[in-house]
Amino acid sequence: MATAPRPRTTTRDPEELGRRLAAWLGRLLPGARVTGLAVPGSNGMSSETLLFDLDHPDAPVRGCALRLAADPAAYTVFPVYDLARQYRVMRLVGERTDVPVPRVLWLEEDPEPLGAPFFVMARAEGRVPPDVMPYTYEGNWLHAADDAERALLEAESVAVLARLHDQFPAKEAEFLLPDGQGSPLRRHVEAQRAYYAWVVDGLAPSPLIEEAFAWLEAHWPADEGPAVLNWGDARIGNIVYDGFRPAAVLDWEMAGYAPREVDLGWTVYLHRFFQDLTVGFGQPGLPDFLRRDAVERRYAELTGHTPRDMDFHTLYAALRHAIVMLRIAYRQAYFGEVEVPRRAEDVDSLILHHATLAAMVRGRYW
Repeated sequence: MATAPRPRTTTRDPEELGRRLAAWLGRLLPGARVTGLAVPGSNGMSSETLLFDLDHPDAPVRGCALRLAADPAAYTVFPVYDLARQYRVMRLVGERTDVPVPRVLWLEEDPEPLGAPFFVMARAEGRVPPDVMPYTYEGNWLHAADDAERALLEAESVAVLARLHDQFPAKEAEFLLPDGQGSPLRRHVEAQRAYYAWVVDGLAPSPLIEEAFAWLEAHWPADEGPAVLNWGDARIGNIVYDGFRPAAVLDWEMAGYAPREVDLGWTVYLHRFFQDLTVGFGQPGLPDFLRRDAVERRYAELTGHTPRDMDFHTLYAALRHAIVMLRIAYRQAYFGEVEVPRRAEDVDSLILHHATLAAMVRGRYW
């Protein structure tokens, strides 16, 4: 993990993107200049982000960030990239809540200018807990913080979820419901099942993922609880912090309409993913940070809603993450970066956290 090259995520040329972006902005704001174009070193594994400054007297802001749908030539992580949906979610969150989201500026649904749809938003200033190397490793600002500073960051980050879930009118999030029948949770899970079928179409399936889906069915919540707007990729690596307080909540690509616990389970599990990897590589990590019991307690204090069926929802998060990890592994194989195991029963080894998911399914994790 410490020495492996970052998996390839795009075939795009940043300089060519810059030229095309400048041409597009020139049509929008005649005479506008794009300066300081940069690709963040922590650019995601799916959609891409470009940072730039906009020089024009009528520009709504100077510092901008552009969110670009994944390169269709790079074995995309997801089958569909609905940038208009992301744009709408961010605009509505900014209007309906006090959750700090970047101001969205322009949406371009025509793929011609940059090769895929995109939107532009105001750039958020601050610092983000790193994914590579993970913030649970030594050598970054969050790991170097003291206990009180990390406790503040944890409390404020859980408060982001609490405010989002409480403040956003649930009815207005129903447009995020996947097609199908049944409750919001049922549709959410069935959409993940369809995503998994797309990932393994023509390829070896994962016995562990299929076992985890069966576990969900056997442990389905008796009371699913009301659905709310879900951030989707609810983790601290998608928050820009001013000091130790959230300044901007990013990456609404996975936003949905589901029970509160779907977001909470993702928050808890995605930290555990990094923590478990760090311990596996011989470092202590941050064992007292974002603990499941503390997250649940803080959320209940803020909302009056006691999280329920969290074994189900943390396993569901690990399952969803496993599907993404399997797709990323198959993309690495597409680019010749890894080899797919010869035996179908060994496919689970492609999932970085397969041991964790297996322990959850067998009731040996928490």
